Amino acid sequence: MLRSHGRRIAWLFPATVALVQAAHAAAPPLPPPEVAAPAPALPALDATTSLLVIAPHPDDETLCCAGVIQRVVQAGGRASIVWITSGDASLLDLVLVQRSLPPAPARLRELAARRMREARAATALLGVPEDGQLFLGYPDRGILRLLTDHHDAAFTSPFTGAAAVPYPQALSPGRAYTGASLEQDLGAVLDRVHPTLVLAPSPRDSHPDHHAAGLLTLRVLARRSRLPMVRCWIVHGGEGWPSPRELSPGVPLGRPPLLAGVPLAPFELTPGEEDLKLAAVRAYPTQLRTLAPFLLAFVRTTETFSAAP
Repeated sequence: MLRSHGRRIAWLFPATVALVQAAHAAAPPLPPPEVAAPAPALPALDATTSLLVIAPHPDDETLCCAGVIQRVVQAGGRASIVWITSGDASLLDLVLVQRSLPPAPARLRELAARRMREARAATALLGVPEDGQLFLGYPDRGILRLLTDHHDAAFTSPFTGAAAVPYPQALSPGRAYTGASLEQDLGAVLDRVHPTLVLAPSPRDSHPDHHAAGLLTLRVLARRSRLPMVRCWIVHGGEGWPSPRELSPGVPLGRPPLLAGVPLAPFELTPGEEDLKLAAVRAYPTQLRTLAPFLLAFVRTTETFSAAP
């Protein structure tokens, strides 16, 4: 929606903040989840497992996959994370954490650098080695545009003003913001990691970046005839989900409304894994300042996955 900087962004910004706050406001409890056939369970996690988690933004990997990451590491396998964006369009974070209004492109890039440091700290707690923490640096809130009308023509982020990856620590600094570049970079990650299991966002997720990251994963893995190794998770799974919007230790994760009728496979965490997941979520102070009830609601006794569509 924001297509220019300066006075136009400043004019729209208060409305943007209000929309973000309203979207994450507490919602009433959901009705009991419907019963659906179980999805294929995750494959055995052992010393031969090479796990790749594909995360649209820093924190998504911890919310939905922290238990699986820990289990792979504990079994002697290897866990890697690739972040498609660095969260550089988090306007509410900029106001509450960076205390910057109106949003300046340089300040948003600074915020992204902070979120990348948090991502490294959180995933290190879970056992992910530094060389398994991979950032692509593509535009937050722009991934769907890259897969559609900007597959070949460079996209300019209305938030950072960048038309190419601006982060030196990314996999390919200076790479043009195009869908073709993004597909190539994800392919390079697959060649580097050689995963045996890929955990990616569900294309049914209501957030455009998550939806697009799921489509991207399926597109790239299908070309390699590797779709059977993909399992999908969801963050924005429907109004009021997860419920309750608070830390609820010892409680399983309910069925997301947007996955009604989709076979799901729950992955059960041990109490120790649940505790470490909570510690990893708390390693994201920028996000907790704005979305704590929502983020903490993912610290449950289960994580939930579906087979690739």
